[in-house]
Formats: sequence, C-alpha cells, structure tokens
Amino acid sequence: MKKYIHLVFAVLLVAAMPLLMQSGSLASEVLIFGLAAMGCNLLLGFTGLLSFGQGIFFGLGSYTIALMLTRWALPMPLALLLATLMGALGAAVVGWVAIRQRGTYFVMLTLAFAQMFYFIAYTATGLTGGDNGLMDVPRPDLSFLGMKLWTLASPWQFYGFVAAIFLAAFWLLQKVSRSTFGRTLLAVRDNEERAAAIGYNLKLLKLQAFVISGAVTGLAGGLHSMMTGLAPLSNAEYHTSEMILVMTVIGGTGNLFASLLGSAFYLLVADWLSQLWPRWLLLLGLVLMAVSLWMQRGLWGLGEKMWNFVLERRRPSASLPTATTATKDAIAPHGDKA
Repeated sequence: MKKYIHLVFAVLLVAAMPLLMQSGSLASEVLIFGLAAMGCNLLLGFTGLLSFGQGIFFGLGSYTIALMLTRWALPMPLALLLATLMGALGAAVVGWVAIRQRGTYFVMLTLAFAQMFYFIAYTATGLTGGDNGLMDVPRPDLSFLGMKLWTLASPWQFYGFVAAIFLAAFWLLQKVSRSTFGRTLLAVRDNEERAAAIGYNLKLLKLQAFVISGAVTGLAGGLHSMMTGLAPLSNAEYHTSEMILVMTVIGGTGNLFASLLGSAFYLLVADWLSQLWPRWLLLLGLVLMAVSLWMQRGLWGLGEKMWNFVLERRRPSASLPTATTATKDAIAPHGDKA
C-alpha cells in the first residue's frame, strides 16, 4: 500500500476539487500546471537540472494543438499526441545542447533557448499569430468512429477529461521514478562524478530525462490551449518557465505529488490575492520569500515535519521510569532490590 500512497493522495485531491472549488476552469488549470510541474520536477528533483526552458515545451504544445485543430482539423486525441511529441522533440534539441555544460552555464543555456524561442514565436506571425497568438482554438468532444465518448463543452466536463489524463500521466511518471532509470537519475543528482565512475552514460540519462519532461510539459501546454480557447504568446514567455519552476519548488522537489500541491498552492493563492489587492504580485512575492526562508523542502516537507511531530507527541517515552516504579524503588529496602 505504501507503494501507491502518493497515487491515492492524487486521486483523493482530484476527486475533492469539484466539491471544494466553484470554478471548473481554475480546477483544470491546477491539474494542467501540476502536469507541467511534474515534468520540471523530473529534471530538478530527480536529475538535479535547474532548467529555465520549460516554457519552450509548454509553448510548443500550445501552438501545436492550436494549429492541428484550427488549420488541419485533426482528431483531438491525435492533436494532443502531436503536442506531446513536439514537446519531447523540443526538449531533445534543447537538452542535447544544454547538457554539455553544468551548473551556471547549463542554466544560462536553457535561459538563452527560452529567449530565442520567445522571439521566434513573436516574429513568426504566419505560424504563431505573433503578439495576438492563435485564437478560436476549439474544444471538440472525444469520439471514436463517429460515436461520442466524452462531451467537453462545460468547464467541469473538461475537468473530468483533464483529470483522467493527469492521473494516467501521474501513474506513468511514478513508474518511471521508481524504476531503475529513476533510481539512476537520483544517483546522478547526488553525485555525478561517482555515477560516471561506475560507468553510467550521464549525457544519455540527462537527455532521456529532458525528453520525458518535455513530453509531459507539451501535453500540459496542449490542454491549456484547449481550456482557454487560444494559444497566446505568453505561454512561450520566460514568465511561464519561471512560474512552473516556482510551483515545483513550492511543492517540494523529488516528489511528484508535491508538484500538484505546488501548482494548487500557487494558483489558488494567486486567485485569492488578486481579489484582495490589484498589486497582488507583491503579496505573492512575500509568500514566496517565506517559503524560501522557512520551507526549503516545500509544502510536502512541511507536511512530513508536522506528521512526524504528531507521531513524536503521541509516542510514549520508554526511557523514563514511571512514577509508580520510581516511588517503589525509593522506599524499598536495599536488600529487596533485585
């Protein structure tokens, strides 16, 4: 049961959101960015790669599904698959170049790729719509051989579709993280020199992690365009990469369920603060500073600390003698003691 505890948590949280939230679009957005944060977590939490290029893969998925559905009218499942593949292809290109450097230079390369992609998307108006983006992205029903399987017209109907995809992706990524490949990524994260000395191909492992991360993030970008009905230029901005990275850190690195916690916390707090004050980003910045100063392991680490504290308080102390035993030992004659 412990093996599937995170999957159970994910199912419970996904099932609880329709009961706790009024907006189906906001609930869908939480799961969509939870997908993107899981892709980022595979790089940062499991491989130790701090990438600012996640917005590239998110934007590629967004533009791909918009083009497939508006200009070529492909079936929606095929369009989603192509968005996923485009995210993986973009990650393969970025990763192939970026993994040749480490540390600060790796971060600078991913940032440079993100800026390049943004300006390409901005100038290629015939393909991406430029500053206006691609509008009127449809949300076709899920059908097979002309038979309608799932209606996606309302926000909550679309949420059910996104929830099914999210749980399937979560289960697959859990399998990846618990596999030999996932354990090897942890070894690379903890000590690259030792992993290389053992004989692991570090570049191949990092590139594979990049491709999987890009595929998941591309899928998230495609779902986001279907939800909003457009593929905006903002999906390819540096801010998108930054937001996905912040969600990953807030939730906690090295734990896939924590990515969902991070996206839910970021989006729900942002939605709440925006109703309190027009300059809500200042308040959100203070919240993020508090997380950075006192919650280095994120929300998941905070939950673990609280759970361990409760267990310690409930656990009886075996090292201290009870009051009855101590009193008997004090008043008994020395000869009566064993």
